[in-house]
Amino acid sequence: MRLFASISPSTKAREHLLGALRPIRQDLGPDLRWTDPEQWHLTMAFYGEQPEGAVDDLLGHLAMAAAGSQSMELSLKGAGSFNRKNLWVGVGGDTAILKRLMADCLLEPSERSRQRAHLTVARNRARQRGWDPVLDDVVRALAVYHGPSFAVEKIDLMQSTLGAGRSGGPLYEVVGSVPLAPHRIAAAF
Repeated sequence: MRLFASISPSTKAREHLLGALRPIRQDLGPDLRWTDPEQWHLTMAFYGEQPEGAVDDLLGHLAMAAAGSQSMELSLKGAGSFNRKNLWVGVGGDTAILKRLMADCLLEPSERSRQRAHLTVARNRARQRGWDPVLDDVVRALAVYHGPSFAVEKIDLMQSTLGAGRSGGPLYEVVGSVPLAPHRIAAAF
């Protein structure tokens, strides 16, 4: 089974982003394969193919990572692309906490340099034709996007089943979750 750790934006954050993307989706719909908003997530760590018995071990690993962290407030903010193959929205808010937690979720510390918090909203449908320059304008326009804050209180361990989602995309299903520690309050002396 293909597994990864993730956090999910709130319904309010998803709906806000969906509203901001609506005119873009109408104008560029055929050029991009849009991801399913119900499946939107921020990948914390990707584990790839794992045996069935790995779920408990990975949940234990995530529990240790979560115990060393705290809940946080994030927002969806800005945009970009990786190698002009996709369109993603970035993250704002408690990003220092998020970066530490992402690193702690990894199994291999050497993968840390590849981590970047983002939410993929579309993929280039016509990779063989190359990246449409209009999409560069979309990235620039979404660079100023800033959605509402949402509380992150848990990490989900997700299973990815390729080709089982809407329009032949992947289907992501939660196989387990671990809570983050509550906000720590500094004692005043």
